[in-house]
Amino acid sequence: MNSTSVPSAIENILKMWTFSLQDYSLLTIKSVRNMFPTTRYFADLIEQMDKIGVGSSLIVVVALFVSAVVVVLNAASQFARFGETVLTGDAVSLALLRELGPVFVALLVAGRNATAMASELGSMVVTDQVDAIRAFGIDPIRKLMTPRVLATVLTLPLLVALGDCAGLLGGFIVANLILHLGAAQFMSHAINVLVFGDLCIGFTKPIVFGFIIATVGCYKGFRVEGGTEGVGRATITAFVVSSLVVLVVDLFITRLLLYTFGL
Repeated sequence: MNSTSVPSAIENILKMWTFSLQDYSLLTIKSVRNMFPTTRYFADLIEQMDKIGVGSSLIVVVALFVSAVVVVLNAASQFARFGETVLTGDAVSLALLRELGPVFVALLVAGRNATAMASELGSMVVTDQVDAIRAFGIDPIRKLMTPRVLATVLTLPLLVALGDCAGLLGGFIVANLILHLGAAQFMSHAINVLVFGDLCIGFTKPIVFGFIIATVGCYKGFRVEGGTEGVGRATITAFVVSSLVVLVVDLFITRLLLYTFGL
């Protein structure tokens, strides 16, 4: 490889990323604008909320329950060593609400639903179903993408709330068995430690993460190329990209929200 090919390759990669970001932004803006006109596909919205919300509830409950159990198991000896076992509820509550709940649920939904969106829409693209929808005078973005984005944004905070409750239950069970904490003692600390800023952090993140997951999944689906092989690539890329973006955005949004609420 000669010395001039390296800068050229880097330039081409940067151009490709720039064009992809521009294309993604334009598609996302159009899907958001489609939420406000009078023509809405309410039945599609309900169907997507059922798939994303109800369909993901079991895995969310199990994952957050087990995660809280692991947190308490790892921290139990340290709490007992310093005689602060009553703080178990505080630690579990803050960890779940601020970080574990939103991020775990977002990654699980990305793995389950962002891939499904990319696969479904990609299959429709390669089989010309999207062109057929457009031929009937229907906007495929409004029909296919907007309900998925809105459903994910609406259901992800509910899934986080459900997962947080399951995590508190798992944390209490372990704390009761190992540290012999009563229900009133554990739950009073878990609730009293929370302030308004914690609640805002816990339910702002899922809205942002849900928007990222759905828009990335739909974008990868609509931009499938290369037939069925391209559908497979889009499915994998949708999960990888949405997960990485969620983790990076979590870093900045956590700092911003902590600074905003003085926590």
